[in-house]
Amino acid sequence: MVLSTRIVMFDLDDTLALSKAKITPRMAQCLTRLLNHKHVCIISGGRYEQFQTQVLEELPLTPELAERLHLMPTCGTRYLRWESGGWQDVYCENLTDEEKALIVSVLTQGAQSLGLWAEKTWGEVIEDRGSQVTFSALGQQAPHTAKAAWDPDGSRRRALREYVAARLPDLEVRSGGSTSIDVTKKGIDKAYGVQRLLEFLDLRVEDVLFIGDRLDEGGNDYPVRELGVPCVAVTGWEQTADYIEAMLASDSERPALPLLAPLDPR
Repeated sequence: MVLSTRIVMFDLDDTLALSKAKITPRMAQCLTRLLNHKHVCIISGGRYEQFQTQVLEELPLTPELAERLHLMPTCGTRYLRWESGGWQDVYCENLTDEEKALIVSVLTQGAQSLGLWAEKTWGEVIEDRGSQVTFSALGQQAPHTAKAAWDPDGSRRRALREYVAARLPDLEVRSGGSTSIDVTKKGIDKAYGVQRLLEFLDLRVEDVLFIGDRLDEGGNDYPVRELGVPCVAVTGWEQTADYIEAMLASDSERPALPLLAPLDPR
């Protein structure tokens, strides 16, 4: 592990686990071991309840380890820390009711006009997450195989993102997961979350290592890369687990050899 790294940040879906799935026992072990050495932050488009289901219920956290874990749901528009025996909000950048109604209207119109409103869905297509509104083309509970097949080249998400962004210039619109579009307040994305975290912990950009699967331009991890944060791109939770295990196995006097080449910060 790079010696200057003080906190390791992770995306959740397709980085720590399959989309909407619980982390595996192997990943739970990796995160638990990592928390014994470093602070860990999870920053993802999902709401806090999704973090509970996918991660927290699977981690054998002691109060000491929980204090090293930082949760940033809805792309960093919300930040929770373990205090007084529970997860407490540090901040939450909620959208107004008027903003949410407008977002839902534009997302619906865009999906319908572009032919992206699916007949068969699993769960909610448009979800109000308080600080973020998310469109999921196949529904929130769609199976991983269906999600992976819906937009393999990203063209559908790009088209919808461009449609919505053009009509909501005062809000932030980004491609989220494999079938989703996320809308938040302007300027509030994962980069905002990282910057707020650095302020609260009195850290520098070079103290952070970020691991995610959407570091491509337009992806919801890309703003972190633009900050100059050292980043590692992965294509699934298995690569992330391999990377964590390599960091933990490295000699404390030298950094671990990366399994994937870090992306050049821009």
